[in-house]
Amino acid sequence: MERLTSPEEEAMRAFWQLQGGFIKDALELLPEPRPPYTTLASTVRNLERKGYLRSEKLGNTFRFTPLIPEEDYRKRFLGTFVGDYFRNSYKELVSFFAQEQQISAEELKEIIAMIEKQPPQK
Repeated sequence: MERLTSPEEEAMRAFWQLQGGFIKDALELLPEPRPPYTTLASTVRNLERKGYLRSEKLGNTFRFTPLIPEEDYRKRFLGTFVGDYFRNSYKELVSFFAQEQQISAEELKEIIAMIEKQPPQK
């Protein structure tokens, strides 16, 4: 799975949200300032070439469907990010956000509660 650029990730988020659709539909979901239609079309073709989207010709247009689930992409690249920047330690990742005051004590308590509710791993 090839890493995506920022514009490619934004486009994929739109197609994941749509669960497939047309370029014009994805364009409407992108944040302002939106790229020109032709720029998004080029980005979508790159995503198709990389194996993230599949196209289906409908009349004189194409409908694009994600081939890679959002959750799979997120897991793969979050793991890479944690490995590259936090020595493979999720504890260091959370500690970083706590030190930068990007996560509150209340949010940490919620995370601990979620962890404690998980069934034990084998």
